[in-house]
Formats: sequence, C-alpha cells, structure tokens
Amino acid sequence: MDYRDIITIEAGKRSGKPCIRGMRITVYDVLSYLAAGMTYDEILDDFPYLTMEDILACLSYAADREQQTLTVTL
Repeated sequence: MDYRDIITIEAGKRSGKPCIRGMRITVYDVLSYLAAGMTYDEILDDFPYLTMEDILACLSYAADREQQTLTVTL
C-alpha cells in the first residue's frame, strides 16, 4: 500500500494540511486520536467513512515524514 494513493494535499482544504482521500479529516486528526489512546476499531466506529487502510496510510505518511526530517537534519 502506497500512502500517496490515499493522502491528499489541496491548498484550499484544511489550509493545505494532508487529508485522507480528499475528505476534511487530516492525518494529524487520526494521529492525535491514536496518541490519545483510541484504538483502530474506536476510530473506525466513530468515523465510518474511514478504513483501516486510511489509518495505516496516516502512520506510513508520518513515518516517511519523520525519516525525511532525520535525513535533512543529519
């Protein structure tokens, strides 16, 4: 699975933040729910339009961004 097929960035949507499949829910939203202790199932129950693949794409996007940050700062 390539997160670039799921994570979209549009200048006029959510101030250009990375969103899931063009919807108004951001990668940050999903990551903050996970960081707050929500389980995958709880997120999927609260947001029925999301899929497990969407959540995994958010994690993959965050990991890729972290890797890029490390590479640039080293």
